[in-house]
Amino acid sequence: MEKTKLHSHLEAAGAEILVVGNLLIRGIECYKAYTNYPDYDLTAINQEKTKAITIQVKSRWATNRAGNFPIKSLECDFVVHVALNRGIRKARETISNEAQQPDFYIFPIKVIEKYRSQSNKVNIKNIPDYDKYLNNWELIEKLLQANKV
Repeated sequence: MEKTKLHSHLEAAGAEILVVGNLLIRGIECYKAYTNYPDYDLTAINQEKTKAITIQVKSRWATNRAGNFPIKSLECDFVVHVALNRGIRKARETISNEAQQPDFYIFPIKVIEKYRSQSNKVNIKNIPDYDKYLNNWELIEKLLQANKV
């Protein structure tokens, strides 16, 4: 296979829509920010409590690269890392297109702040008990239900 840079803009947009869909089916109103805000991608709201939280979505196409992502801005409430698990890449080459179901890691921003490296990267495996954040949509639900944001 040819060695090329992976252009995954469509997949990244799809990851944002997957997060919106997961929140909507849980009864959480959520909107995509259609203007390119550097700090967040989505806004989830609780109209009854007149609360809103912001979510930054980070995604990785390759299954073998799914635990690492760069993050510059910490001006949001949550980071949802979507491991799209679309195949295996090595040295700019796709060596497998065997797709699996995506994984969603829902991290409060304080966790990301604590484990982000000096080069503004996060390796989720450096986060203790990182598996407890896998599909833990309740973290977002609880913050939207809390009396203070």
